[in-house]
Amino acid sequence: MAEEGELKKIHQNLIDAGCDQQTTDLCMAFVKEGHLLDMVPILRNHRNVLLDSVHKGQKQIDCLDYLLYKLKQL
Repeated sequence: MAEEGELKKIHQNLIDAGCDQQTTDLCMAFVKEGHLLDMVPILRNHRNVLLDSVHKGQKQIDCLDYLLYKLKQL
């Protein structure tokens, strides 16, 4: 089991990564039980959700850039 300082760092990292309360609580339970590898699929899923959000945002930026480009040609 991780020591108290390490638990706080892991907890803060989960929060900083945008994990919701349920995900954070589940991961922290795994950490406290010493089942660290059980977090991997949960964290990979969260990463995929974040990456999809980045891609969606990039597509929106591309659309705005195109519109701005076209407006400059008027």
